[in-house]
Amino acid sequence: MADTEPPFPDDAVEVGRVLGPWGIKGLIRVQPFSSDPKALFSSRRWFVQPPEAPGPVTTPMPPLLRINQAKSHGDSVIAGAQELPDRNAAEAMKGARLFVARSSFPTAGDGEYYWIDLLGLDVVNREGEALGRVIDLLDTGAHSVLRLRRPDATDDTPPATAERLIPFVAAYIDDVDLAKRRITVDWGLDY
Repeated sequence: MADTEPPFPDDAVEVGRVLGPWGIKGLIRVQPFSSDPKALFSSRRWFVQPPEAPGPVTTPMPPLLRINQAKSHGDSVIAGAQELPDRNAAEAMKGARLFVARSSFPTAGDGEYYWIDLLGLDVVNREGEALGRVIDLLDTGAHSVLRLRRPDATDDTPPATAERLIPFVAAYIDDVDLAKRRITVDWGLDY
């Protein structure tokens, strides 16, 4: 059976982690890494990696979960899989990292972007001056903020001066061109 398992996808994106079992029927409670867990609901195949925490994994985890049910529950997701027949199997999944193939994400709406697609994009201002490369996004609750590594930053540059933050809101974002891997913003070099 293991020979027929699909391989871990090249475009895998970590989308959540297992918090623990839910109930007695083999369901798991998942903490999604997004406030809108579309990626978890869009795929019926979740790839599994063990927790990054130190210490041995005492019970082997299945490399793939074939999801037969998933629903939102507060800020978490409750899911069931063919590979988890009971609470003991679900308990063994605690801490597991869950991945979904990026190619299985639902299509983003016009003007909407997945964070994973923005990472690594170059950011320039209206004058064409390089402001940096997106290394992360921060969620402030009100909106997201692009976290850039300045183009002139070296390994010795302190983090406070090596980075630049730009709110990811229409007032400052002129264009996102995923094909050209570039974001154009209304932002000065001295901001």
